[in-house]
Amino acid sequence: MSINYKMILEYDGTRYAGWQRQVSSEHTIQGKLEAVLSRYAGRTIEIHGSGRTDAGVHASGQTANFYLEDRVESEELRSYCNAYLPEDIRILEITEVSNRFHSRLNAKGKTYAYRIEMGEKKSVFSRKYVYGLGKSLNIADMKKAAEYLIGTHDFKSFCGNRKMKKSTVRTIETVEFEQKGTELTIRYTGNGFLQYMVRILTGTLIEVGLGERKAESMPEILEALSREAAGHTAPPEGLCLERVRY
Repeated sequence: MSINYKMILEYDGTRYAGWQRQVSSEHTIQGKLEAVLSRYAGRTIEIHGSGRTDAGVHASGQTANFYLEDRVESEELRSYCNAYLPEDIRILEITEVSNRFHSRLNAKGKTYAYRIEMGEKKSVFSRKYVYGLGKSLNIADMKKAAEYLIGTHDFKSFCGNRKMKKSTVRTIETVEFEQKGTELTIRYTGNGFLQYMVRILTGTLIEVGLGERKAESMPEILEALSREAAGHTAPPEGLCLERVRY
């Protein structure tokens, strides 16, 4: 009977074409992980991630699971993988779990953080992980707008996949704002997120913060059920998947 393993990992998504394995590119997080695990196991290993992160998006707490034919020492496997993975991918933890565990299907919630630099230039040392907006934002107005997003809504207006056939109803539990100097972090926690959803939410909130939209327009955007009603898609480099809750 195969043994199911859960891993928690972090990665810098800058040079990758996203999480999902692709035929056209070797530069995916899933592809790199599967190559190393397959080498260890001597056979093809498939990894199931909690969800797909887009090209250029980072993670400090992504979760995935995979099966091996034989039971192995988790720490030995983690050390092996880290030795052969590139420096921008690191496995934090590997644990044996029930065969019924699935990293995507069993996920109860996720937390994403989006970092925005409002100052004239990004820090040299965080430049790959922050959106360099370079403009001041009215955070009070952004908080007011974010209040309309809390709860269960149809977020079709904030979905990047215009041909989405599955339900676009999601629940956002909290939207938190943290300012340190000229850097603003918006942290979203919810039961799940649609394609580009966090980046479109952020782009829309930025437009509110710049005075280009009113905070009170958020219900109207939700009700429109149209991508055209929402704001721009914020760039990927500011986004990081922080945690997956089970």
